[in-house]
Amino acid sequence: MKKLKYYILAIVAVFATSCDDEFLNPLPDTAVAVESFFTSDDDILAGIYGIYDALQGTNESTETNIGRANRGVQFEHLLTEHRTDNTRNATLEGSKSDFHRYVVEAVNVESDDYYQSMYQVIFRANNILNFIDVADAGNQASYAAEAKFLRAYAYFKLVRLYGDVPLVTEPIDPTDETALFTRIPEAEVYQQIITDLQEAVNALNNSHKSRASKVAAQGVLAKVYLSQTTPNYSGAEALCEDIIASGDYSLMSDYHDVFYSELNDEIIFAIQYQASNSEESQGFSAEFTSFVRAGRDDGQNIVNENLYNDFTAIGGNRTPVSITDLDGNLEPDENEVAKYFPEGTVIESGNIDYGVGRNAGNDYIALRYADILLLHVEATMAGAQATVDPGALASFQQVRNRAGLTTTVNSITKEDLMLERRVELAFENQRYFDLKRFGEFENVLSAHADEMGYAWDVNNARFLPIPQREINLSGGLLTQNLGY
Repeated sequence: MKKLKYYILAIVAVFATSCDDEFLNPLPDTAVAVESFFTSDDDILAGIYGIYDALQGTNESTETNIGRANRGVQFEHLLTEHRTDNTRNATLEGSKSDFHRYVVEAVNVESDDYYQSMYQVIFRANNILNFIDVADAGNQASYAAEAKFLRAYAYFKLVRLYGDVPLVTEPIDPTDETALFTRIPEAEVYQQIITDLQEAVNALNNSHKSRASKVAAQGVLAKVYLSQTTPNYSGAEALCEDIIASGDYSLMSDYHDVFYSELNDEIIFAIQYQASNSEESQGFSAEFTSFVRAGRDDGQNIVNENLYNDFTAIGGNRTPVSITDLDGNLEPDENEVAKYFPEGTVIESGNIDYGVGRNAGNDYIALRYADILLLHVEATMAGAQATVDPGALASFQQVRNRAGLTTTVNSITKEDLMLERRVELAFENQRYFDLKRFGEFENVLSAHADEMGYAWDVNNARFLPIPQREINLSGGLLTQNLGY
């Protein structure tokens, strides 16, 4: 992170592993606390910054060897957007193209990297919690809450993408294979996530947007409540209403500014990057377009025609910020993502500063106020097919008005809400999880797969495979998901 990275050098020794081929294996020093390091408040704070660094990940343009550097959230669009009807890879070559065709295998390197990245976050958080008593007494509660928020955030990603996963909440002996490789039922993982987030809500304030905060914990917890098998609609509604009533957050009047005015009034939690700094930049937004315009590859997140049609119908002023046809040079099924396009680059071919494009500074927006407003509608709807609740209508109307769609909304159907979330939050890695929460995952994606000619099976589409490398390391103790 822009200001945090400078503190990371001080903690490299804590998180470095004993040999290169074990870097991605969540066993050695990431799971075992180093007692000689954490001796002061400054050490604990530096360690907390290290947790964010694991989320941020290493730019693919900085370290091309995926076996030597975790990417953090920088591959997340592959695991989420590509596995919906939103986007696809431009080619069929390489492991990155497997996601949109639902043919991801247990040896997929991007999925493996993401799994390891989230466990890096978890193990680093556990290390901090193990030594929290060396921090100044007045900081211990907030530091612990911050670490628990980040641990919960990582587990929330894992449980929705992989299902049952190992649940590790303290540093453990790397030889303790039972703790490291026993998959815990989703319900128990969710309960730990809720416990961690509730502590974060109670102990944090709203001083930060690029670090954990009370409102970020409230927003993520609301989404957690809605994501459980038996949703806690009233709990989610109360959390969203508390955020709305605070008056501390608002929609940016210009949709463009949400993404190019960093840590603005709409941002609740963002993972920060810095342009043209190889140690601080990200490469994911450049990959949304083709190689000739900025990316490393042939183009990821190519917009599917049905999403293009939804933008045409209700995109309003969000459309030119979100997608581009390069002034009419691309077909409706070939539009590219414009949202997150690296600032300082020019979209047209031949006018690209590749150094800027592949070393982008665009923040990864993890949670913003528009998402909260639409979650409020979802929670108020409480699983019904429609609502006329005044509070829900007001939240929905705000998002529509900002898009330039000012027709008064008198009722909201589930289809209306799903469509609004799809367009408002396109390419922000929400669609995959939305379809699951709304109970439309199989209906929408099986139809999409049929249309596109993809081989689709609900078993291997609902969850990614547990990385084969982890199963091998466990000696077979770690089991595989259905369909793989």
